Amino acid sequence: MPLLEITTNTMVENSHVLAERASKLTAELLAKPESYVMVKIHPEQTLIFAGTSEPAAHIKLKSLGLPEDNTTDFSAKLCAFISSELNISSQRIYIEFSNPERHMWGWDGKRFETPVVLRQKTPNTTYAFT
Repeated sequence: MPLLEITTNTMVENSHVLAERASKLTAELLAKPESYVMVKIHPEQTLIFAGTSEPAAHIKLKSLGLPEDNTTDFSAKLCAFISSELNISSQRIYIEFSNPERHMWGWDGKRFETPVVLRQKTPNTTYAFT
């Protein structure tokens, strides 16, 4: 259930292409199926950073089980992505990481519960819903 939200004060020429690229990156970073990833793009927002309206971005990455030990790597890769895609200096990007409690995130009329690990030839994780 990863959610990547990108808010910027710049114009985004093709937000659909940016969202598709961001979706793939998010799935890769978190090693989760892209079928669970949601991306929201908020272009041309009022955003003042360090007292100026020069190009800037605020990114939110929310995911169940977000590995806190990897946030430095995530920050580097997300900043590089935004710098490359939107020509925004990494010094003008804030990133907010969030790991919500499972019962506080819903999908398909249910909510996520504790993961259930199934032992097969290859261990898989499935998620129980209530």
